[in-house]
Amino acid sequence: MEYKVEEVSPVKRLIHVTVPAEEVDASLSATIAMYGRDVKIDGFRKGKVPASVVEGRFHKQIYSEATTELVNVHINEIVGELKVNPVSRIDFDGDLLKRGEEYTYTLNFEVMPEFPMPAYEGIEVEEEEPVVDPDEVQAVIDRIRNQMAELQPIGEDRAPKDGEIAVIDFQAYDENGEPIEGIKADNFELPLGEGQALVDFESVVKGLKADQEGEGEVVFPEDFLNEELAGKKVTMKVKLHAVKERKLPEVDADFAKKAGGFESVDQMKETVEKSYMQSRSQLARSQAQKELLDKLLKMVDFEIPDAMLDRHVNAMVDEQRHRMEQQGKSLESLGKTVEELREEVKPHAEELSRSEIFLLTLAHKEEMQVSEQEIDFYFRQMASRSGEDYNQLKQLYMENNLIWVVRDKLLADKAMELLYSKAAVTKVPPKKDEEGGEAPEAEGSAESEEE
Repeated sequence: MEYKVEEVSPVKRLIHVTVPAEEVDASLSATIAMYGRDVKIDGFRKGKVPASVVEGRFHKQIYSEATTELVNVHINEIVGELKVNPVSRIDFDGDLLKRGEEYTYTLNFEVMPEFPMPAYEGIEVEEEEPVVDPDEVQAVIDRIRNQMAELQPIGEDRAPKDGEIAVIDFQAYDENGEPIEGIKADNFELPLGEGQALVDFESVVKGLKADQEGEGEVVFPEDFLNEELAGKKVTMKVKLHAVKERKLPEVDADFAKKAGGFESVDQMKETVEKSYMQSRSQLARSQAQKELLDKLLKMVDFEIPDAMLDRHVNAMVDEQRHRMEQQGKSLESLGKTVEELREEVKPHAEELSRSEIFLLTLAHKEEMQVSEQEIDFYFRQMASRSGEDYNQLKQLYMENNLIWVVRDKLLADKAMELLYSKAAVTKVPPKKDEEGGEAPEAEGSAESEEE
């Protein structure tokens, strides 16, 4: 077998392969022999069927398998000799083998770009010191207190207000007065003023007293998950059974114990503060690492393989779809086509691709490795967070040939830690926003402190 490498671009390779007739015939004979050991044909003993009979009976299967086997052997040889790591699927273009004839075909794939690695030791970078305001800790305590509150009926005969709980029955009706399936509940406890229901619906509830019934028009939003109801007006009939208020527990040792097994309120606050400090330290370190990597990326220039860019774009679109579904909405409710959304996320995908390429190149330069134990630990952590079975999760990745994605991620993480260990890091106070306060924390992070 001989081959010639054509560099279509810095990241694209086209391999022209020529196979002599002798190798073609040897491959076909080997496949025929393999078939001959197992096939059963009337008039012949098992394993004694003449090769010509086997070839004639199973011609299509034999020539297809022989071609696949031979090409796979060549791919391993070529990739090994070129010392490249394809980042895309290897596309094959060729016909089936023909006995006694020279065979030619092409392989097409993408590889990591090559570029000179800049000096990365001693680069200056600032890392913000984590700070926790006592009011933030108190806000967490207040949320936990609110969650542990007991619901008690109010002692007045009046309509419910924001901050209270309305116990209601409700049913939606269409323009013909027919009940709408799925928009109905009995003895439903609705917190008012917390954004858990449409404003129009809450207005109907707030106009009632206990044991009263009422109705009003409600318009569903255009991005409502149920597309048949999106943007439509319905009549909502409601019966109010009772109005309840939350009785907050006292903030004492008993409260701390029930909230999380703490010995005292002080210990509870210390734990919340420590959790804040840990998450903000990690956030500050991540932001500083990104600043460092951005500085280095400005020093290099290289082409991004299309396959890598597509992988990041696809992941972002899938993540957006998942977030929308969690909010009870569809991706289409954004008012954009999938292609428009792909174009929108493409700049961020390019940024992630450049970071990945730089870090993997550094990992290769530093001869970093990822052990099987590290990969197993990664899957065990993932399984623990998602509640999935570890073995099934890992098997899923193996069956879909995605282990290399995990390996590359772990390699990139190692490379980033190495970069940061060689940087000149200066700890600085948290930056202030334009109004003089501390810069806001990443959205959603404070809510996780009490978990």
